[in-house]
This record gives sequence, C-alpha cells and structure tokens, in this order.
Amino acid sequence: MATTQQSTTKQDILEYLLKHTQATALELAEVLDVSPQAIRRHLKDLETEKLVLYSVSGQPSMGRPQHLYQLSQQGRSRLQKNANRLNDGYGEFAISLLDTLAETVGRDQVKSILRKQWERKAQEYRERVGNGSLRERVATLIELRKQEGFMAEFHPVESDDNGAERFIFVEHTCAISDVAESFPSVCGHELEMFAAILPDCTVERTHWLIHGEHRCGYLVQKS
Repeated sequence: MATTQQSTTKQDILEYLLKHTQATALELAEVLDVSPQAIRRHLKDLETEKLVLYSVSGQPSMGRPQHLYQLSQQGRSRLQKNANRLNDGYGEFAISLLDTLAETVGRDQVKSILRKQWERKAQEYRERVGNGSLRERVATLIELRKQEGFMAEFHPVESDDNGAERFIFVEHTCAISDVAESFPSVCGHELEMFAAILPDCTVERTHWLIHGEHRCGYLVQKS
C-alpha cells in the first residue's frame, strides 16, 4: 500500500509540474496535501531518476535555499509515454499503415483519408457533447479527451468586449503524438474538429506541442 501511495504521489508531482512549469517543495506539499518532508523525499527520488531538476531562486535570508523544481526532458517523455499507454502498439501500427498507404496511393490521398476520419470523429463527439451551455459542452469534451489518453483541462478567461464567454482548453499530453510527428496534418484536422463540435464558437490554437511548446492550447469563444 505504501509503495502504491508513493508512486501515486510521484505521479501527482510530475503532472503538477507539467501543468504549472515549476514549483517549490512547499507549494507541492500544500497542493497535494502531503507533508513537506515527504514531498522532499519524493523530489529527491525523482531527481535521482532524472525526471525532475531544480534551480535555486533568490537569496533567502535564512533556512534552506528556495529550490524551484521543474520537469526534465526525460520527465516529460515519461508522462507522454503514459499518455500513449492506451494506444501501445496501435500507434506504431497506425504510423506503419499510413506510411504504407502513402507509398501506395500518395500522401495527398492519405491527407484526404485523414480529413474524412476527423470529420467522422467530429460527428461522434458532437453527438456526445450535446447542446448544453458552452461550459457544459467544453467540460464534456475534456472528459472525452481524458478517456482517450489526453491530459486535458479547461478554465474560463475574461469575457471579450462584447461579453462573450471564453475558455482556454489545454492538452498537456497528446495521445496521438507519434502519428502527429509523422503526419502533422492531423493537428490541423483536430483544430477543425473542435470548431465543428462547437459550431456556435470560434476556436483558435494558442499553443502547439509539435512546435516544441509544452502543451496544445485552444481559445474557445462564443461567436
């Protein structure tokens, strides 16, 4: 039981650092409701595993130095691998299949096939998201993405000058990252899919994992 709790806490630490970029041990202890001493032990283990690293912030007048922890590249890769766990084997098969199709019918034809697949996916999502308020629909969409292996969340942002509702929809990991690296057009189709799911909204990309950023982000605004 203790080992399971330790693994869960370490995973929570990694996920928090992924979402918030950096944090102190005290911040992690408060957010995760774990003692500072236990958090520091977990951080030491994660540092030994080369999953986190730290920098020293400021010049504290007394006590221990202020360490700011963040994920290492290896830590990010670990979380991305976890995000892909539901698709283990299938991702490689999908890439191999798409490569074979590209060799057989050409990449342009493959792009058309992918577009058709995303249109079909958009219809499935739209039926499941329903016709509630924008907040309700975005919340349902987030849950659907989580079920598919994406580490997703959303939060409201200040309304525009016309008072229109706005939300930031973020995916910290991508369950189809392997496919996206080989066929980046799927990311464009994904943006189109979100717009089709929320036809009364405009959807703009704000961040993009494939461009080296730490998340994929979308601004959803009621038209």
